[in-house]
Amino acid sequence: MNLQNHKNLIQEKGFTVINNIFSNEEIEKISSSIQNIDTSKETFRKSKDLFAIRQLLKEIPEVQDLVFNDKIKTIINEIFGERYFVVKSIYFDKPERSNWYVAYHQDLTISVDKKIDMENFGPWTTKQNQFAVQPPLDILENIFTIRIHLDDTDENNGALKVVPKSHSKGIYRAETIDWNLEIEEICKVEKGGIMIMKPLLLHGSNRTTNSKKRRVIHIEFSDAELPEILNWSERLN
Repeated sequence: MNLQNHKNLIQEKGFTVINNIFSNEEIEKISSSIQNIDTSKETFRKSKDLFAIRQLLKEIPEVQDLVFNDKIKTIINEIFGERYFVVKSIYFDKPERSNWYVAYHQDLTISVDKKIDMENFGPWTTKQNQFAVQPPLDILENIFTIRIHLDDTDENNGALKVVPKSHSKGIYRAETIDWNLEIEEICKVEKGGIMIMKPLLLHGSNRTTNSKKRRVIHIEFSDAELPEILNWSERLN
């Protein structure tokens, strides 16, 4: 793997796609460990358009060993750096007939263990006893996201569409996108491949039109220590 090239792409465009990171056998093991769980807990969200598990690596600890294979560990160390750790993990299952789409947005919040008044942290949201806050920009700029694809994904089943280079423009409201200046790119990823992106990259996804499911594991990494008594709610080294 020529990881320097991918590192350059992430810095320049805000994302890259690397295929063949997981074998079919590895993907099947990950899938089956997710299938056999109790979905009645608060961290699960189920509708006809979406099935999601928050704090995936905490809820299903055996997924950790399956996800962090040698290739992923090498990618984290060489592209992100040895000081990076997990700060968020979510499983998204977009079913075959999903009408669910996501408008263009940036990922602007981090998951923390409590809500406290702090300078430069806010606004806050609380969902099912989970606290999320918008941190200072430098914390967001240092986060990397890996999206592991358990299915072939293209524009017909909800592949991410992105605005290249938008990650380097600070807080960028989707309604202010000037399409005379910006372009849209669709990020096709093969089953067993990954997409790495910066959370400030403007991204969205369309409805599914080809009756194929799209299952993705979304994991965020940071090297930032939070100030004072605030902690990452999902920190995993």
